[in-house]
This record gives sequence, structure tokens and C-alpha cells, in this order.
Amino acid sequence: MPRQQIPSEYRGFRTAGIRLTEEILPELESHRTEKLGDTLPAIHQFDKAHLVMLAEERLIELDAAAAILRAIREMEREGVSEARFRVQGGMHSGEQYLIRNLGEEVGGRIHLGRSSGDLGAVGRRIATRDHLLDTMEKINGFRAVLIELAPAYADVVMPGYTHAQNAQPTSFGHWLSMWVCVLGRDFDRLRQCYERVNMSPAGAGILAGSEFPLNRDRTAELLGFDRPIPHTMDAILSHDAECMEAMSVMAIHTANMARLADDLQLWFSSEFGFVDLPDRFCGTSSIMMQKRNPYFCEATKAVSETTAGGLFTALMVEKGSTGLPVAGRKATESALWAAFTGAQRRLDEAIMVFRELRVDAERMLDVVGRFWAQGADVAGAIVREKGLPWRTAHQIVGILVRHSFERNVPPLETTVEMLDEAGVEYFGKPVGLSPEALAAALDPRASVHARTLYGGPAPSALERELGEFAHALNAARRVVERAREHVANGARELEKAIDRIVARP
Repeated sequence: MPRQQIPSEYRGFRTAGIRLTEEILPELESHRTEKLGDTLPAIHQFDKAHLVMLAEERLIELDAAAAILRAIREMEREGVSEARFRVQGGMHSGEQYLIRNLGEEVGGRIHLGRSSGDLGAVGRRIATRDHLLDTMEKINGFRAVLIELAPAYADVVMPGYTHAQNAQPTSFGHWLSMWVCVLGRDFDRLRQCYERVNMSPAGAGILAGSEFPLNRDRTAELLGFDRPIPHTMDAILSHDAECMEAMSVMAIHTANMARLADDLQLWFSSEFGFVDLPDRFCGTSSIMMQKRNPYFCEATKAVSETTAGGLFTALMVEKGSTGLPVAGRKATESALWAAFTGAQRRLDEAIMVFRELRVDAERMLDVVGRFWAQGADVAGAIVREKGLPWRTAHQIVGILVRHSFERNVPPLETTVEMLDEAGVEYFGKPVGLSPEALAAALDPRASVHARTLYGGPAPSALERELGEFAHALNAARRVVERAREHVANGARELEKAIDRIVARP
């Protein structure tokens, strides 16, 4: 009795009686089409591009190619996901659909020169590429909002912290613009990753390519890749770009966003009271009715935590010898798609949070003035007016700060007599700083305005640097626009090529 399956009942090439004598256990089945997740649309595109290339290179007859491509368009009218879920077959669901509808004599020709390896690799790289572009675009959106908002807070003086201690005066606008820099580096890492990911493994087979003269450049063009990966074994069996590197850059980005969330959560606390989040980004307690819990901050940090776990998964999966890791890569894919979608959701929310964030400028100014964030400015005044070495001034002010805490004298009420006393204690003579110089050094707002150096918090410096940041943002936006247009050009050319094939008499 023939082993060949009846086309209308075709269940794929893994059925019992060919190489295997038994059907695989359901709990071990990894080829359910639903498990393709984010790669399903990409695999569908690959099916079409591969068929066009085979037809153009006359590796299959044009009549067969036209019939197959017509059937694929019929699948699209039904709905790609619906049709593929119905016939099953995982990444080979296109072939399964075609054989059921056209028979093996025609539908069985689609897999010439391909393997599960390049099907999976193409699907993974296209899905990763699309997620990278989406994330880059959303990062740019958040950068734009921060650049827009920072000038309004250029003169909102607040404490900067190191070791969780009040360190130096800065401004809320300066803090906002710091995140423009951080997100700019996140964008650059994603862009560099994109350049390595957007290379085509199509035609590489499972590692050695094909003896058929496949046109890998043409398939790459139709799929919107920049070029083919130049080594067939590397294309399929190396996953440092679309798995490990993509997880790495997302781990860095989500860790950066978690730090931003930590700042907001700390400043939102009752004890700090620097900022107030809109209620729709908060929750409350089932028992402590007074609480407003900053869920946005906690959700942002949770994305970082799960992404870090995904990075560890990717590193463990890919550490095996060449060609060994296969099934474990599904765990990496799931973690990577979750990292992308989680990060994108948090970026959308961050834009809303920051547009509506309420900042208590008086509270910030009060706190920055109470804990000697101006200490370095007083030492600087001594250096400028009295010509003393920095270390000498530093030590004298250190004594002054200790005295002020011991005597419960706030920094803004410190006198030149107290400074002279500290000088006598340190090197046996008074400092002799003028009252005007001491008063200016103790003023947190003056401290911020004095720092006009490149990158400093002074409003004039901030305005200057924000212009530079806006220029960089515009360049970043053009990067994404060009990448999307390149991908779109490939998709348009693919459909035109299909039209030419199916329209032949």
C-alpha cells in the first residue's frame, strides 16, 4: 500500500511510516502553528519570496509557481493565521496548505532548497527586526517628550543624590535631559543590533545551503533585508545577533527604564513628596486605604527583571556546541517577544506619565537647601576669593558642615564667623570670606545657574544642549524612516513580482 498521503488529508512530513515508526507524543510536539507566535507573518512572507525566486530562476516551472502563488493569495483572503492554524504544520504550514489544495505534485515544490533551519532563522530575524524598529520609534517618542518638557523645569532646583545622600544642587530639567542622553544610547545600541539582525539567512538551508543555484540576493531584497549573511553555516547555527545581542540591548534599555522608575517611585514617596503621579497609574491597598501605590513604576521595573531573566536564558541556550541548541531557542524567543512588548508598553505609558507629572518645586528647593548640597560651592568660593588650595577649602568646609549639624544651624543661616571658626580649627587662622560670597555660595539656585559648562545644569547650558539633543533625535528618526522604507520597498517588489507570475497566460 502506498505511503504517500491523500492530499486533502495531508498532515506533514513527520507522520509515522516514513522515517519514524510512531507518531510523536503530543506533549513533545513542538510544531503546532500557534507556537510560531511573532514569526508567523514573517514565515508567510518567506514562503512568497522563496517561490518568486524559484520561479524567476526557473528552478520550478512557471505554471506551478503561478498556481502556488494564487493559492497563497487565496490563503490571505481567508486570513493567514486562520488558514495556517486550520491546516497546522508549524513553520511548514504553508506547504501543508498548498499540498492539501494543490496536491503534492504542485504544492510539494515550495520547499526546494530550504530547511526548517532557514525558515526559523528568517522568521526570527524578521520578527526581531520589526520589534527593534518599533522599540526604536517609541524610544524616540519618549526622547521628544523629554526634550519638549525639560525647558519648563530648567529653573526648578532640586537635590542631586549620590549614595542616597543629598549631594549637589541641580534642576529637574537637568534630570529630565539626562534621560534624553540615556535613551539616545539605548537607541544607538538597538540601531547597531538592527544592522546585524537585518541580514538574510534565506537560502542557507540547515547549514550548507543547496546544490540548486538559489539567488540569495533576490530573496533578501524581497524580504527587506539589507543583504544575505555571507556564510551559510553562520547564517543558521550562530544566534549571537538576533538572540543574545537583541536580549542584551533590551536588558540594558529596560534596566535604564527601571532606574528612571526607581527615581520616580522614591520621589513619589510620602517622605520625599517631590512628584505626584496621575491616579490612573497608581493602585491602592485592600486594607491601608490611604495608599497610592505607583504601579507604573513597579511595572516598569518588572519588565527589566523578566528581561534580565530572558538574557540569562538566551546565554544558557546558546552556549552549547554548534548545532546543538534548538528546542531551547523557543524559550529565548518567548522571552524576547515579551521584552519587546513590555518595553514598548512602558514607553507609551511613560509619555503619558511625564506629560501629566506634577512637580513640587518648593519642596525640592526646601530639601536641597537643608542638607549642605551647597558645600562644594562654599569651598569653590573660598578658592576664588581667598586663593586657597581646593583641598584646604574642602577640609575647612567639612568642619563647618559638622559644626552646623552639631549646633542645629541650617546651611542658609551659616555665618562667616562660623566659617572663620572652622578655619582656625583647621589651620590656625580665619578664612576671611566676605558675607556676600558666602551668601551666594549657599544659594542653591545660584549654584545651578553658575554651572554653565558644557552639559551643566544652568538654564543657559541646558538650552544649548537640548538643541544638540533635538538634532540627534531628528537624525535617529530618519534612521527608522529609512529602515522602514527599505522593508516596505521589498514588500512592494514582492507583490509586484507575484503579480507578474500569476498574470501570465
